[in-house]
Amino acid sequence: MTAQWWRSAVIYQIYPRSFADANADGNGDLEGITGRLGYLSTLGVDALWLNPFYVSPMADGGYDIADHTDVDPLFGDREAFDRLLSTAHAHGLRVIIDFVPNHTSSRHRWFAESTRSRQDPRRDWYIWHDGKRTTTGEPAPPNNWVSAFGGPAWTYHTATGQWYLHTFLPDQPDLNWRNPAVEAAMFDVLRFWLDRGVDGVRVDVANFILKDPTYATTRPGTRTAPPPTARWAPTTPRSTCTTRAIPTPTRSTGG
Repeated sequence: MTAQWWRSAVIYQIYPRSFADANADGNGDLEGITGRLGYLSTLGVDALWLNPFYVSPMADGGYDIADHTDVDPLFGDREAFDRLLSTAHAHGLRVIIDFVPNHTSSRHRWFAESTRSRQDPRRDWYIWHDGKRTTTGEPAPPNNWVSAFGGPAWTYHTATGQWYLHTFLPDQPDLNWRNPAVEAAMFDVLRFWLDRGVDGVRVDVANFILKDPTYATTRPGTRTAPPPTARWAPTTPRSTCTTRAIPTPTRSTGG
């Protein structure tokens, strides 16, 4: 294949939890996938795209990640992933993993630290806002943005008196990619898996990474969740990611 092998490759998507169960616990796992790689190679598959297998409370099928560099025990461990990877390569198969940069789980250590106080060093790793007040003095969201899953895109944190943004579930607070520390940390995640030997990543919801910094109301007077057939409604948090070039991290070169 050429350097841009993915342009013509046959890529087989695998959701680990439902693909193959090697230990008979009722959930698919990495060893189950490894045991099927020989068969997949006979189908003419060039690469596997693995959906999230990272540590997660599973509020959104694994896309709510609590640890980006470890394997959820439901699926195995890092050694099981290494065996999958080496076996795939032995069969001539490349491995692509899901990279989820827009948000973390609300149970991620970063978010837990972010909620401790407004002065915590992790506070600016997520998108927090003072919000507004109703006529009766009750806290109100900063604007009328709705989440992609319906309902307000903001959740109030009583202890610190601010709202945090979640494009998806309240369990999935959005990272603040305007903070260089967030960018560096997430690029370290990519380097971790590239150094481990993965062949590429599929970037989840890349179009949502950066938000409108003005937090402008997008449909005045409306805070209604979109119907299921209009998931990407005008009131969904607006992205400005196309205005910014994000460099591609490379594998570590040592040290």
